[in-house]
Amino acid sequence: MSEQKQAEQHVVIVGAGMAGVQTAVALRERGFTGPVTLIGAEPHQPYDRPPLSKAVLLGKAEGSAFDIDFEELGIELRLGLDVTGLRADDHEIDTEAGPVGYDVLVVATGAQPIMLPGAEGVPGVHLLRTLDDAVRLGPVLERRHSVVVVGAGWIGAEFATAAREAGCAVTVVEAADRPLAGALPAEVTTPMAEWYGENGAELLTHARVRTVEPGTPGTVVLDDGRELPADAVVVGIGAVPATGWLTGSGIALDPGGAVTADERLRTSLPDVYAVGDCASFPSARYGRRLLVHHWDNALQGPRTVAATITGAGADADADSGPYDPVPYFWSEQFGRFVQYAGHHADADELIRRGDPAEKAWSVLWLRAGVPVALLAVGRPRDLAQGRKLIEAATAVDPVRAADPSVPLKAAVA
Repeated sequence: MSEQKQAEQHVVIVGAGMAGVQTAVALRERGFTGPVTLIGAEPHQPYDRPPLSKAVLLGKAEGSAFDIDFEELGIELRLGLDVTGLRADDHEIDTEAGPVGYDVLVVATGAQPIMLPGAEGVPGVHLLRTLDDAVRLGPVLERRHSVVVVGAGWIGAEFATAAREAGCAVTVVEAADRPLAGALPAEVTTPMAEWYGENGAELLTHARVRTVEPGTPGTVVLDDGRELPADAVVVGIGAVPATGWLTGSGIALDPGGAVTADERLRTSLPDVYAVGDCASFPSARYGRRLLVHHWDNALQGPRTVAATITGAGADADADSGPYDPVPYFWSEQFGRFVQYAGHHADADELIRRGDPAEKAWSVLWLRAGVPVALLAVGRPRDLAQGRKLIEAATAVDPVRAADPSVPLKAAVA
């Protein structure tokens, strides 16, 4: 894209989380000179989310604002502004403050947490997604209240960890038979159930919530009639793409509500891109469309969007090619650093490295002898080396790979 053309192009980014912020920054890094407007629904200076369930929640940090000088970069911030619709034919979005025109639009509105049915508006029931959520929950931890966490997924485990660190009595209620049932297979997650009790949290599985009754304390009533007293209830039962504002726009969405972007993160509408938690993309590496609700995806995807908007040549760099990452995320829970890379759904072999009863172990998934995913608990070197093997599609010797004393890079077939 020529400088003259760039100067005439107005890029509007809806969503001021990691994906939106990094898209704006990546555009400037690539020399884009046109106006860039970043619109966020929250009034706060754009911030990073992972510290919310850790340092911010425990009062060890007041916030997690990005260390970015938006004014110096020439990025216009419009914060505390809800976007309500998209009219692609007019190249305009509708906001509470009136329409905003664009030449190029980037949808980066992320995901929104699922509320427990019937619990919306009930006093003492919390989500943990935003800075305001973390600020509201801080006093709960300070007063060492009794807490019921609904959902033993990633967020549930991280909040339970923080609550126990703060001295709260914690009960975690999970409808499935084990933690992380929707994310990982039973042979991997069953040992993780022990982490809760070891750290003083009670984990109830096969437990569904019937209702939450307000009070001082409130009561969580389970389907089997059990009643759990709770000064606070924290819901962590998943999230869905925040794309409701796109209803009627004509943009293609998948059945789960994610924008169906292509391999360069372009949407079905002209001059409209989608990136981060709100968008799925086709993965040639895994032969399927992926929706990745994790920080690394929101960091990496913007580089592809910026490269495409600025018209980088196909051979200019890796970012200007198809977006096909090895998904990666991490979680800190119950004194353990858990990392995952890849996508294990189509694997045909599972290899254990170490004993899950110990503090450090990992699991490697293979397909036809080639690593496709790896979970590491307290073994960051396994993650780093395994991720490279996955990226390069390098086959390994299963026997050597199963020996935890052998570095993964030395287990190449």
